[in-house]
Formats: sequence, C-alpha cells, structure tokens
Amino acid sequence: MQTYIFKINLKDNPKIIRKIEILGNSSLYIFAEAIIDAFDFDFDHCFGFFSDTSKNYLHSTKQYELFADLEDQGIEPVDSGSVKKNKVKDVFKKAGEEMLFLFDYGDNWKFIVNFENFGEKIKGKKYPKLIESKGKAPKQY
Repeated sequence: MQTYIFKINLKDNPKIIRKIEILGNSSLYIFAEAIIDAFDFDFDHCFGFFSDTSKNYLHSTKQYELFADLEDQGIEPVDSGSVKKNKVKDVFKKAGEEMLFLFDYGDNWKFIVNFENFGEKIKGKKYPKLIESKGKAPKQY
C-alpha cells in the first residue's frame, strides 16, 4: 500500500518542521490530527485545508473544512468539502503540491503542508507516523 510523505512547517516560522508519513486512504481528519499531534497541540478546534496558501486562502479553489462535517449539528452550510469523507490520496495527486492547513479559527495557526513524495507501507508499522522533527514547536496557549 502506498504512503504519502509530507513536510509541514509553521507559515510564520518555516524553520519549525515536521515530516509525517500517512496512508493514502486516511481521511483529511486523521491527517489533521497527526499534524496537530506532531506539533504537540491539543486537537480541540475547527480546522481546514486550503489550496491557496496566500492571504486569500478563503477563496481557494479547493477547500476542506471540519465545518462541512458539522452541518447536521446546526452549523451553517459551507462550500467546503468534508475532512472526514475526503482522503489524502484524493486531494494530493503529485509531489510538490501544497496546501495551507488552518487550525483554530480564533488563533489562526497556519501551517504549510507540502506533499514531498510517495512511500511504501512497512508491515507492522503504525500510520500516520512522525518521521522527522526540526525546531521546537511554540506553545499553543
């Protein structure tokens, strides 16, 4: 089975880097959880993935937000795709693709997610897994 290798860095501090390897059939929700865990944050806020990594990210052509999965709980409908239904392999097609990962719409933690390469699943290993860590992550609160 194919894995996906990503380099993730804080947008405001590109020297703080985490590399994560994840199975292609994992949901964006699982991927988000792995990113937040790699930076030692609490996974306790809404989040989204956006194809535009600039300040205009809310106008991205591809958007996936947790809000899309919460519409049945009284949240206003959004034009974004689901993070629980969309899989990594359906969103990232080729190495070099980047997305902005926004976590906590109040504090606006912004991460650049760069799809570096494909890998192969190793039998007996658990995924997603942190494969590299550079720099000390900031405190979430």
